Amino acid sequence: MPIFMDRHDLAGATASDVGEAHRKDLEIQDQYGVKFLTYWFDEQRGTAFCLIDAPDKHTAHCVHRDAHGLVADDIVEVALSAVEAFLGRIHDPEPPSGHSSADIDSGHRAIMFTDIVGSTRMTERLGDRMATELVRAHDSIVRRCLNKSGGREVKHTGDGIMAAFASTTDAIDCAATIQQEFQRYNQGNPEPIHIRIGLDCGEPVEDSNDLFGSTVQLAARLCSAAASDQILVSENIHQTHGNREAFVPAKRRKLKGFSQQIRMFECIWDRSKGIQTGSEVPTS
Repeated sequence: MPIFMDRHDLAGATASDVGEAHRKDLEIQDQYGVKFLTYWFDEQRGTAFCLIDAPDKHTAHCVHRDAHGLVADDIVEVALSAVEAFLGRIHDPEPPSGHSSADIDSGHRAIMFTDIVGSTRMTERLGDRMATELVRAHDSIVRRCLNKSGGREVKHTGDGIMAAFASTTDAIDCAATIQQEFQRYNQGNPEPIHIRIGLDCGEPVEDSNDLFGSTVQLAARLCSAAASDQILVSENIHQTHGNREAFVPAKRRKLKGFSQQIRMFECIWDRSKGIQTGSEVPTS
């Protein structure tokens, strides 16, 4: 059966409310030939997301309606592998030892793209074998930084990596560390590697027919728009991150796939300029 993820607008609901609704779904799911795999709840933003193995969207909708009446505002078909890559799990989490319930994360993610600047020219100049070695060096540095910061690699793009973070602060810290590591790498290597990075953050299902669709698209476009050694972030990242002094406004630009000019910010990552990160604050 196909896998679906739905989105509920539940302003004012508590984690206990949503947990009870999930329990009611599980009680009657067998009557409909449906399996509710897990859910995410963002109390700050008032949104919940359910992962459902169901014959079709309508049947998944009927279970919510008959179990508790909290029907979804949107539902999209997803791949389990993509859900696990972005969100880290596809089943209800196990509660910690000594606890009766597990903390349910919000599902809100920061998405980061890295890209090697001038990779095509690099291949033409150095040849496939040497260019491949430099891509491997890029991958090694980025993956090491992801492991240290709690980032999750979603996919390799050929000359870059897409990654997801549960924390916007961790995503910015990781992006800054990546640029600092390449700065260090380039000081001791005859063939330097320069990269650009783009970041946006958002919810799994939001105005799109794809998982993190608009968030992934904007992060990728910001990466493409960034200059060599630059980190460009969206207004969402800027608002969610706790330390506004870590960013400077960049020129608004019209990006492919977006009808309006995009407001963007540059992250100041250079050690000589300094970067201080802080706690996340609610999105206004």
